[in-house]
Amino acid sequence: MKVMPLYDRVLLKRLEEQEVKKSGIIIPDTAKEKPQEAEVIEVGKGRVSDDGKAIPLEVKKGDKVLIGKFSGTEVMLDDVEHVIVREEEILAKITK
Repeated sequence: MKVMPLYDRVLLKRLEEQEVKKSGIIIPDTAKEKPQEAEVIEVGKGRVSDDGKAIPLEVKKGDKVLIGKFSGTEVMLDDVEHVIVREEEILAKITK
């Protein structure tokens, strides 16, 4: 299914964190926190300024970003959980 976010919204897929086991304790999935790292899947065309001009987004498809644990709206697309957020909810871009 193809989804194109509107305006300054961004479609993200949360990236799973590396599971670290300390002293043999396995944490169940229900007790794990949501990962804050995500990959940009699609971006909108940008927000519209007061004078009617489109302001492009800072992020692009394929970027890795940090978001808040409870940011955005969760949606299921093709049985995979995604998050739609406004660009202002993105905390940072990750570069390696």
